[in-house]
Amino acid sequence: MDLSTGMVAAVSTASSSPLDQIRERLAVLLLGPTGSGKTALSLMLGERFNGEIVSCDSVAVYRGMDLGTAKPSAGERARTPHHLIDVTEPDDPFTAGEYSRQARAALRDIAGRGKLPIVTGGTGLYLRALTEGLFTGPARQTKLRERLERSRQRFGEDWLHRVLQRLDPPSAVRIHARDTPKLMRAIEVCLAARRPLSQVLARDPLSGFRLLRIGLNPPRRELYDRLNQRAAAMFAAGLIGETRGLLERYGPVKALDSLGYRQARSVLEGAMTVEAAIEAAQQGHRNYAKRQLTWFRREPSVVWIEGFGDEAETLRAATNVVESELHLEHLK
Repeated sequence: MDLSTGMVAAVSTASSSPLDQIRERLAVLLLGPTGSGKTALSLMLGERFNGEIVSCDSVAVYRGMDLGTAKPSAGERARTPHHLIDVTEPDDPFTAGEYSRQARAALRDIAGRGKLPIVTGGTGLYLRALTEGLFTGPARQTKLRERLERSRQRFGEDWLHRVLQRLDPPSAVRIHARDTPKLMRAIEVCLAARRPLSQVLARDPLSGFRLLRIGLNPPRRELYDRLNQRAAAMFAAGLIGETRGLLERYGPVKALDSLGYRQARSVLEGAMTVEAAIEAAQQGHRNYAKRQLTWFRREPSVVWIEGFGDEAETLRAATNVVESELHLEHLK
């Protein structure tokens, strides 16, 4: 199980009767790799079914990080209301736990106003936090983390893992010896909760909603071509300048390690030419798309559509699936 700050407990949702499922409100989850057209499809479904969109992107939450995130444009956001975009500053870390709390509130607000929630994005950890539940451990301990970091620098990269092996052997087996953030969180929980992380993981699955997962799986070669073009377009639109401005305002914050911004920083630091940075970003986007597909294929009951979200046939297929699910609500 993948663990991090605001970690997710791997859970299985309790079974419910068909009647209980019908009584729950429908929420659509659009899954798929970056560049597959989730934004286009979400906009069309939102307009067709009186929906509102909840972004599920770990970088789109940050204000000012626009060119490297492929956020919906101002015009697109005017067409359909969007949530969880531009909600915090890049120097204010936004955890999966915080995402889940705000996204769940947005879903309930949208459904409470009689509209269809449509969750759209490619951050698998955020999606799992939203649907399966959160790790409800102690709050972040800043001073403790500072002491742990000083000790790590003094005693070496493997020191945190050795500490965790003593405190919580099962968690030490799951967490890589060099994964500093997860090691720190596990140690933090052990010391603050006075119990091992492996004993305090808790389930908190999303309730009150019937989840319809629609996945996009376009042809791989065409997807890669689109990703190559999009990465180049980001640089052409001024990604390096945007990154320079963010660095001047916030410094080298963790958010700027994300794909695209990391390569732009390398150009600013003189470590890469622009051409090399574009190629690295293109490769990074292709690799990320592969990882996303691997992650989303583990999601339960996904209705996969073999096409891009901006294609007419994909819209027709997705519309039919949503209409079928909405029909269940009229049977109440």
